[in-house]
Amino acid sequence: MSRVSAPRKLRRQLYFSRTELSLILAAYSARVAAGEWRDYALDHMNGTALFSIFRHTHETPLFVIEKKQRHPKEAAQFVLRDRSRVLCTSRSVSDVIGHFNKLPRLISG
Repeated sequence: MSRVSAPRKLRRQLYFSRTELSLILAAYSARVAAGEWRDYALDHMNGTALFSIFRHTHETPLFVIEKKQRHPKEAAQFVLRDRSRVLCTSRSVSDVIGHFNKLPRLISG
């Protein structure tokens, strides 16, 4: 007689904390004021929270800040992605946001 394994318990929803979201929105609003970004979206899935940044509303995101947590007892990990690759990974949202300072900026004339 074979044993059928019980279904894995689904991971809980993961969200950005108020502090994390405040840091992200502060960086986002500075780029909006500079005319570089125009829209954002928040998405939440099991074990992942996403903050997507858009230049135009109907495009694919320029950047995505992802908060991942595999297990509730494990520290969350933050990942900054552009359209094609991972730019930065850290246990701190501040480190990921700081990576924006290394990216090229639009120069207004």
